[in-house]
Amino acid sequence: MSYSPELIEEINLLALYNISSTQEGIKVHKAAGAAAVAAAQRLYDKGLTTQADGGYLTNLGIEAAEHAQSLLTILSSV
Repeated sequence: MSYSPELIEEINLLALYNISSTQEGIKVHKAAGAAAVAAAQRLYDKGLTTQADGGYLTNLGIEAAEHAQSLLTILSSV
């Protein structure tokens, strides 16, 4: 199975969140690039974040970010 660049960008954004604090969000500025801005919008559309430009993770977003960050940790340590 091959993953689209859009999906990879969403995973990259999820990896930026500090999952140890629900009071810490992110803000994706237009200067971040079109791919990051579009990924932030898709995460919002999927119900993973509270704002179209980042914001805070929802409960589902926290779970997704935990999985994404765990996967990246495993893959980078092997």
